[in-house]
Amino acid sequence: MVLKLYKSDASPPVRAVLMTIEAANIPNVEMIDVNVLEGDHLKEEYLKMNPQHTIPTLQDDDFYIWDSHAIAVYLLTKYSNNTTLYPSDPKQRAIINQRLHFDSGILFPNLRAVIEPLFYKGEKSFKQESLDKIKSGYEFSEKFLTKRWIAGDEFTLADIFFLASIRSSIEVQPIDSEEFPKLTDWLNRCKELDCHKKVNEPGSIIFRNSIRRLLG
Repeated sequence: MVLKLYKSDASPPVRAVLMTIEAANIPNVEMIDVNVLEGDHLKEEYLKMNPQHTIPTLQDDDFYIWDSHAIAVYLLTKYSNNTTLYPSDPKQRAIINQRLHFDSGILFPNLRAVIEPLFYKGEKSFKQESLDKIKSGYEFSEKFLTKRWIAGDEFTLADIFFLASIRSSIEVQPIDSEEFPKLTDWLNRCKELDCHKKVNEPGSIIFRNSIRRLLG
């Protein structure tokens, strides 16, 4: 087995995969940094692996898969005995899958829409309409929290992906604890997790510093 993860720690999707690896104790993953700002992801050798030139990308011998959600599910189903992060029960899995699609369709795209103009168009401020969309994601997340965690009573893959996206989102649109008490409590619980302390928080600080430099 040769597992290689092509990554950039500032990226929320990358951090979600790294947290999955940490939480599930998946060993022997070689980490390869990709400098997006210098165009590493657009080089011919990278495009052969991933024609979408996104990060992260996972290499498993001669098999390549990208999209962080797909990577995390692949790793858990092939290389982990963990039964709580992505349980086999159809109803539990359906809820987790719904939350994963919410992250891929709402939470992370809303964040990306805010920061891409800074990285690629040289803008020096955030658009209010984009910030409002991030807040809308918080509103739905607050409603999802009918139990202790995003998808129920147990910490799952859904929490990992929400944590990666939301922890970065608060760098541009802070969470009002009075308006979103459940989301605030959930985030505080997540901050005590080893996978957050070891992986997500350090990467979030890199993300924050990048944003501040671009804002001047």
